[in-house]
Amino acid sequence: MTLAEVLPAIRQLSPAEKLKLIRILAEDLDGAENIAPLEPFKTYDLPTPYDNFGAGAILMENHNKFDSYQIIKTEVKF
Repeated sequence: MTLAEVLPAIRQLSPAEKLKLIRILAEDLDGAENIAPLEPFKTYDLPTPYDNFGAGAILMENHNKFDSYQIIKTEVKF
């Protein structure tokens, strides 16, 4: 059975039944092995803004633009 076949029936469930289904599926996944996409003992490079001062400056600039927008937006409201 495919997801496309099951999804219409799932959408007709009540919210309580949907939560029950989520719990059941989560328990099934909890017992399953090897569902993680990462391999054990392998090193992964994760890009971060640390030691990347250009990225920090861009983030700060956008943060300030957002703050300015919020101030203008609140001043215009009546």
